[in-house]
Amino acid sequence: MKNYIIAIVILVVILGGYFIYKSSSKTEVIVPEPTATTSEPVVATPATSTPIVQNKAKVVIGKSVEGRDIEAYHYGTGSEEVLIIAGIHGGYEWNTFWLAATGLLDYFDKNLDSIPSNLKVTIIPEMNPDGVVKVIGTNRGDTGPDDFTSAALAIRIAGRFNANNVDLNRNFDCSWQSTGVWQSKKVSGGDSAFSEPESQAIKEYVEQSKPKAVIVYYSAAGGVYSSACNAGILPETSALTKLYAKASGYPAYDKFDAYPTSGDMVNWLAKINVPAISVLLTNHEEIELDKNLAGIKAVLTRYGK
Repeated sequence: MKNYIIAIVILVVILGGYFIYKSSSKTEVIVPEPTATTSEPVVATPATSTPIVQNKAKVVIGKSVEGRDIEAYHYGTGSEEVLIIAGIHGGYEWNTFWLAATGLLDYFDKNLDSIPSNLKVTIIPEMNPDGVVKVIGTNRGDTGPDDFTSAALAIRIAGRFNANNVDLNRNFDCSWQSTGVWQSKKVSGGDSAFSEPESQAIKEYVEQSKPKAVIVYYSAAGGVYSSACNAGILPETSALTKLYAKASGYPAYDKFDAYPTSGDMVNWLAKINVPAISVLLTNHEEIELDKNLAGIKAVLTRYGK
């Protein structure tokens, strides 16, 4: 019980700081709120073009089911992009977006000169904002020691999914199925591939920006995993996996095979020939900033000129 209480207190405090950080950014392109005429979930139309970047810019690339912004932070002015995505599993894996939202944003705020002139670094810290709110926006009340522990875990698990109760990492176009698997549980993959506004926003953004490489953060297994979709691993993906693993100290794996995955985001990236890796933090609490900065710096060195 003590660990859950500590985790919840830390989560509320740090997320408050993140939302303050978000509101302080000045350069922003907003996607207008759609007007809902039915009770069906709102599907946002992402921005149709990426603005010219001057050192740093914040861009709204889409909306969640409940209308929250999905934001991308750009650093650097180069024509080739390294894309970093976190928070796909919302409040269940809150440390992934906290790594991106504070650790990485703060680092690049202070170290723009670390980005090679030909590159742009884009960070999407919170792909599933509705899943975050599920965890920090619930009034748990005083349920007693035993009930509180089980209730807190149930709430955190609920935060893995978006507001339509879809696992966004089962909603992409690689071996998509309407019912997927997470550990030993069945989860919703949505009505079709890209049925959810959050995954649609990522699809539109990637197709427009054509990133050189993509790093996606999850927790928790402690490793770097290559992407592939019903074919061999792209040579550049294999090189990227080994590079990041060596620099960060995480072990490298050709694939994630703890259980079958359908509709996986990084595997969809492989399908469209974009080199992509999954980086799984060691646990659900620590952000392991130093390890991941070392990995990112190695990637920037590889693609920099």
